[in-house]
Amino acid sequence: MPRPAPCCVLACLAATLTTAPTSAQDWPQWRGPNRDGVVTSFESPTVWPRELTSRWQVDVGLGYATPLLVDDRIFMFTRQSDDEVLSALDAASGTSVWRTAYPAPFEMAHATFQHGPGPKSTPTFADGRLFTLGMSGIVTAFAADTGRTIWQTEPPPVEPLYHTAMSPLVDGDRVIVHVGGHDDGALTAFDVATGTVRWQWTGDGPAYGSPMLFELGGLRQIVTFTQENMVGVSAETGDLLWRRPFTTPATTTSQTPILYGDIVIQAGRANGITAFRVERDGDAWRTEDVWRTTDVSLHMTNGVVVDGVLYGLSHLNSGQYFGLDLDTGRVLWTSAPRQAENAALLQAGNVVFSLQDDAELLILRPSRRQFDPIERYTVADSATWAQPTIAGSRVFVKDVSTLALWTLN
Repeated sequence: MPRPAPCCVLACLAATLTTAPTSAQDWPQWRGPNRDGVVTSFESPTVWPRELTSRWQVDVGLGYATPLLVDDRIFMFTRQSDDEVLSALDAASGTSVWRTAYPAPFEMAHATFQHGPGPKSTPTFADGRLFTLGMSGIVTAFAADTGRTIWQTEPPPVEPLYHTAMSPLVDGDRVIVHVGGHDDGALTAFDVATGTVRWQWTGDGPAYGSPMLFELGGLRQIVTFTQENMVGVSAETGDLLWRRPFTTPATTTSQTPILYGDIVIQAGRANGITAFRVERDGDAWRTEDVWRTTDVSLHMTNGVVVDGVLYGLSHLNSGQYFGLDLDTGRVLWTSAPRQAENAALLQAGNVVFSLQDDAELLILRPSRRQFDPIERYTVADSATWAQPTIAGSRVFVKDVSTLALWTLN
């Protein structure tokens, strides 16, 4: 298939999404409508069932992109043999609506073998289009109604060390993604309709976390981790506003930045958790730490915020849940160790869902005092690295190669 002109952009505001979903139950991108792990439509059962009800399960291919839910369709981005595949399924039955594939062979880095050949990046839906970032760095825009390829970039000559994992961010008529390798990477805003490059920042290579759109100091900024920094660039021009040196042992971070009030939360393996403010003095920008703790840390798990408390799974002590007061940086509690290697956390109504990599779905009651699990469910027969998608009483779960729908009734 010939590849149209390059491009790819996705945008997201921590507080205000520029492209609203069509339904309260939609899950149109990485970590949900506002990219913060908050489920906006959830029906909490009066009594939690002893087991979830299995509705359907279908083979969709390898990878751990989050299932997108838009109206009555599920969109999945997976690998089948040497192809990367975007498919649409009927949400009620799991039956195929359309499937689009393109060749995407690549050589896996040895350190990534246990996690499989991906893709690891979750697509983004906005205004009838779907945007994907493939494992080798191919950026593609699809028509959501038919799966037609609108435009596609060539793979960059150098890939990130562990391939790609960040999920595109759509900001109006631009989709933003960090492409390229360590030395030639470019945080790039593509035109959503044509793939034309609108702006680029080439100051550092890509990391594996996903960018966010925050308003800081009265200016809309793309905030993201890079190979050796955490940066804020102008959402309009791509000009660098500020940077903070930030690295982690052996690899770059896979975290998505969190905004709490006017403070940004920075986390990464073996670096604890830090809260800082971004301040403007005329044309100059600076960052100032508010608090820092090394008692807990985040690696590949992203936390959720409920009533001023960050709930997460620290990679310390072989996987330990925690509650952290974001106003003070004080760790309120930690669970027993060895809970899980990784977990995908979501806030839904008055509970927190945690889908662990061992296929156990843990339901937690938010608490400032203690680790308070309500129920545990087994939801797959193989590892579950993808974030679940929750809407109403439905829970969509992607394991190594299948997608399943479970319900709470």
